[in-house]
Amino acid sequence: MGNLGVLALAILGGLATALQGQFMGVLTTALGPLESVFITYLGGTLIATVVMITIQGGNLKAWSTVPWYALTTGLMGLLIVGSIGYVVPRLGLAAGFTAMVAAQFIGGAIIDHYGLFHAAIRPMDGPKVLGMALLMVGVALLVR
Repeated sequence: MGNLGVLALAILGGLATALQGQFMGVLTTALGPLESVFITYLGGTLIATVVMITIQGGNLKAWSTVPWYALTTGLMGLLIVGSIGYVVPRLGLAAGFTAMVAAQFIGGAIIDHYGLFHAAIRPMDGPKVLGMALLMVGVALLVR
């Protein structure tokens, strides 16, 4: 897939994230946070199962070769989806996602700075710190 295809996929993923956030807010308000996470993961599990059966497997046999912390992605997904469902009805889609994305950038910068979890080391410098500070000002302005 060329750069244009990757960019198109990123845009599609971003739009799906916004839609999922709004839909999770609706589910959480109507059913509750645990129920909305259950429905979300059940739907995803069913679709992933059908796709894996359709393509006849995949590489699941290699699960034991990955670091233990990589296997916590399901837990991280539950935290992400659950927090989206809880935050969006209370802060709104734009403010809630801005706070979450800002936290992603800051967490990512820390992971990159120290090379955690096999990440390439990309040291934090003055412009990055300034950018994160401006990001937090943006979050404060949107959430107020």
